[in-house]
Amino acid sequence: MNTFKRGITALTVAGAMSLVGVSGAVAAENTTPVVKKAPLTAEQRASFAAAKTAFHNAQAARQSAIAAAKAARATAVTVRDAALAAATTPAAKKAARDAFKASVASIKATVPVKPVKPVRP
Repeated sequence: MNTFKRGITALTVAGAMSLVGVSGAVAAENTTPVVKKAPLTAEQRASFAAAKTAFHNAQAARQSAIAAAKAARATAVTVRDAALAAATTPAAKKAARDAFKASVASIKATVPVKPVKPVRP
């Protein structure tokens, strides 16, 4: 009976604490004022549009380079597997693996860096 009372007391305290936590979270909501965007001048609008266009072009170029790199890597994997199957000595296998690593490194070097999204002036 005593443990039953303790259990009920613990549940009651836990429920009360959860209610206090919820009301405390609602009271602690962010109250920072919203800053309205100033209208852009024609010059700023044109430069921002040009920056967005350049960003999208760079993004498309990167995606096409990634697709080309995937195809080149698949070819390199096929060549590596054939070289490993034909290799008879451990030195030849190591040379095949090293050649594959070098080709993958050169393929990775062809992919341009991720373009930076333009910021609204």
